[in-house]
Amino acid sequence: MERVTDTTPIRLIIADDDPLVRQSLELLLAQASDGRIDVVATCADGQETIAAAEQKNPNVILMDMAMPHLDGIEATLRIKSANPDVRILILTSLSPRNAVERAVEKGADGFISKADDIRDMVRHITEVHAGRPQFSPSSQQQLLADMRATRLNSREDEARRLLDSLPERERETVIHAAKGLSNQEIALQMCISERTVKAHLMSACDKLGMNRVMLARLVERAGL
Repeated sequence: MERVTDTTPIRLIIADDDPLVRQSLELLLAQASDGRIDVVATCADGQETIAAAEQKNPNVILMDMAMPHLDGIEATLRIKSANPDVRILILTSLSPRNAVERAVEKGADGFISKADDIRDMVRHITEVHAGRPQFSPSSQQQLLADMRATRLNSREDEARRLLDSLPERERETVIHAAKGLSNQEIALQMCISERTVKAHLMSACDKLGMNRVMLARLVERAGL
């Protein structure tokens, strides 16, 4: 990729399926950047953007997320795979759940809003070109929320996996115990003896390396 000096404009591609957005951004960025940004191509979909990235050797791409034929996140992955040096800012007016996390996983260098002031966009483009990731406050909050949700889902999946490793009757006994039922109540529910209830719980504790309280927390974590 061409090295940009202080006097060399940043080569920018604008990718958005709305022609009015493309035209207005091209005009406004040229005016607001005082020659620091040179829009070398505008594209209407992900496939066009991939082709333009190969031909125009951009420094930065403003990438709309929702585009026909190939969305911006998948286009980001393909462009970054071919040229890791190009910086890609996802540009969107919407923030669907997991969108920011998915964009980062595919290689995006930032996530900014179409509602941003044009001077802020110039700053984002300049900063990301310098190697500093750019995320709007709302996208930062969403990224943190998505990461927390992912961790919680992973913990739930692991808890379910551990419980599913138990024989069916032991698993059922553990779930009843986690609800706070006594051994006598569990025995009545399952039509087995209290001795068998104790045996099931002891066996589950041994297999999972947990005590009865820990088993209850495991069931809670599994969402059962």
